[in-house]
Order: sequence, then structure tokens, then C-alpha cells
Amino acid sequence: MPLDVPPAIVGVLSFLIGVGLVIGSVETFIEAVAESALALGVSGFFLTVLLAGTDLENAVLGFVAVLDGLPGLALGTVFGEALFVLGAAVGVAGVLTPFETDAPRSYLLMMLGAPALLLVLALDGTLTRFDGVLLTVGYLPLLVAVYGLERRANTRYLSAEEVEAFEEQALDGGTEAADDDLLDLDLDLDIRWLDDLRARHEGRYRLGVALLAVGGMTVGSELAVSGAQVMLGVLGITGLAFGATVMSFVASLEELFLTVEPVRRGRPHLGVGNVVGSTLFFVTANAGVIALVRPIDTGGAVLAVHWPFFLVSLALVAGMLARGRVSRVGGATLLAVYAAYWGANLVT
Repeated sequence: MPLDVPPAIVGVLSFLIGVGLVIGSVETFIEAVAESALALGVSGFFLTVLLAGTDLENAVLGFVAVLDGLPGLALGTVFGEALFVLGAAVGVAGVLTPFETDAPRSYLLMMLGAPALLLVLALDGTLTRFDGVLLTVGYLPLLVAVYGLERRANTRYLSAEEVEAFEEQALDGGTEAADDDLLDLDLDLDIRWLDDLRARHEGRYRLGVALLAVGGMTVGSELAVSGAQVMLGVLGITGLAFGATVMSFVASLEELFLTVEPVRRGRPHLGVGNVVGSTLFFVTANAGVIALVRPIDTGGAVLAVHWPFFLVSLALVAGMLARGRVSRVGGATLLAVYAAYWGANLVT
């Protein structure tokens, strides 16, 4: 006799499995693209700068949600993940490990000014496809500006450290390989052709892995959105509210690690870089991509709830970073604002 599983349980499982598959596929995709770029001779540093702060899984989930007729869910993830990074991630970091940082004023001004285009385009109540083009294209000069500032300021990115670690690992591996050559020369001669074959096709192999990861993103996002549709009916809330709370919280847990862990290890500039980069992406390309599919309603609760909480959280974080310190009181304040944001979504 087949098990009679309630639809709500199926929906929750589908949602969680889908989000997990998307996150895992995105991580595989980014790693494969970076490695294939190095193998094919593309600048690894430029690629990692390009991907810094880009929350690809959120964009994929939002894109599929719009395709499946849930534009409110998609827009909710934009605001929800931005509030999660600003409120929950920085808030938890401040409460657990109060930290000091010397964030460049140029980055803080860029972070404060980046939402201006989205706000202006959203004031008429709709994000059109043309608005989506403007927002998506508007992300590019921000990337160029960050790259230029990084070169002049000689600031260490997490990506740059990863490249350094990769190079050190390669050097260590080369030394070990040289030692092995002295011990097992005949064996190396026998299998060297396999190494040569792998080296010749490493780039294509990594690109193949990246394509498989894209498939995983597609399947995972479809599962997550279909599960979300079931959960919307069970919870009785709007897609906008669900995307801004439950969906964003589950999909953004890694952002908590990316912000809190560097602070805990005494390297807060890495966490700040994640916060700045993510914010720039959310309010430009992320919102732009979903508007490219179909027009998005930005009136009602978007203007009454999401924008006020986002702007307040953004101003609080920017103020703390400009002052150079995130205290426990500041972290608790950010967490309180984020909790109030959840409450406002669930009652509207």
C-alpha cells in the first residue's frame, strides 16, 4: 500500500532539496569555471573579482520563480537576501565577535548609492524589461570601479588569497612530484602520457563539469519553486513575503558563514568585502535579471515594507563601518531590525 504523504510535507522536502541542490551546483559551477579559466589561460584574478559578491543561486531561484509565474517570490528574494546579509550576517558577527575595520569610504559611498537606480525605476510601481536591462548593465561599471579601486589600494581580496594558496599548493605539489621522479622514474615514464592527456583536456573537462552544474541549478530551482508554491498555500502568505523570509533565509545561510567566519578569525575586511559585493549585486543585476523575464510589480508592500527596512539596515551598516566598529549593541540592533522585517512580512 503506497504511503499517503501529506502534500505539505512533499512541498517542504521539495523546497529544501531544491535549494540545497542549487547551492551545491552553484559552488561546483564557480569552482569549475575558475579552474577551467586557469587551465585555458584566462586571468584567474579577474574571474574571481568578477564573481566576488555575486549570489548566483539567488539569481537562478528568482529567474525560475518569474518563469513559473511567481514574480513576487522572485522580488522577495532580492530584498530578503539583501536584508539577511545586512541584518542577520553583520548582526550575528557583531554580537559574537565585536570587530573594528577600516573600510574605504569609496566602497561605503558606492554601497549607499547603488540602490538609487533601482529605487528610481521602482517608484512608478513597475520594473519593466527595459528597467531590467538598465539594472543588469548598471552592475558592470560597479565591478569595473571596484576592480580599479582594488588595484590602486592594493587591498587583498579573499579571491586573491585563494589564488595565492593555489599557487603555493601547486609549488609544493611540484616539489613532491620531483622527489617521486627520483624514486620511481620508470613508473612515471609509463603513466606520463595519461598526465599529458589530462592536461590537454583539463579546460574542456572543467567546462563540462560547469555545464553539469548548470543542469543541477535548473533542476534544483524547479524543485525549490514548486515546493514553494505548495508551502505558500499551506502558510497562507504571499509569494513576496515568503521569498523575503523563508526562501531567502534558507538560501542565504552560506552568507552568514562568509561574513561571520572572517570576522571570527580576525580578518573582518573579508567579511566586509562580502557584504559590499553582495549588496551591489542584489540591487542591480539580481533585480534586473528577474525584470528581464517579465514586468515586476514594485508597489504596495514593496514600497511600504521592503524598501524602508532595506534602507534603514543599509544606513545602519554603512554608519557602523564608517565609524570603524561594529559593537554588540550595533549587532543586536541589526538583528532586531531583521526580526522586525520578518514580523512585518508575516502580518501584511
